[in-house]
Amino acid sequence: MCDYSLQFIASRPAVVGDKLVSTKFANAITSGFAAVGEPSVAVCLLPGTEVAFEKEVEYEHGFFPNLKRAKKLGARVARFRQVNMDQPHVHHDALEFADGQIVLVTRLCEGQHAVVLQLPASPRTEEASDESRVAVLA
Repeated sequence: MCDYSLQFIASRPAVVGDKLVSTKFANAITSGFAAVGEPSVAVCLLPGTEVAFEKEVEYEHGFFPNLKRAKKLGARVARFRQVNMDQPHVHHDALEFADGQIVLVTRLCEGQHAVVLQLPASPRTEEASDESRVAVLA
């Protein structure tokens, strides 16, 4: 999915093997992923998509523009997820790392390269889809 603030940016779904770069989109208030070579098209990830970064992930740590500092996570692999879905006008797109740390995609430093390792599994039948919903509710 793509964050609410990217709703007016051209977008497409991610595919396995996509080479991504973290970017700040023109005319948007947030950052996201674009495919290498397609800087004006947001690549939307489904919850559960796994990505591997070329280097340790860096993100902006701090809320004030003059005091922002990049912080390294010491990790290169993450799973995409969405957070704060009960709050409609906040950023939802996030990456969860193996140690449990969650970083909003909009906080990623620009220019970081990643590749889509795998997409989340989807049910093969409508019956399997119903079963997975029940399992989540249980």
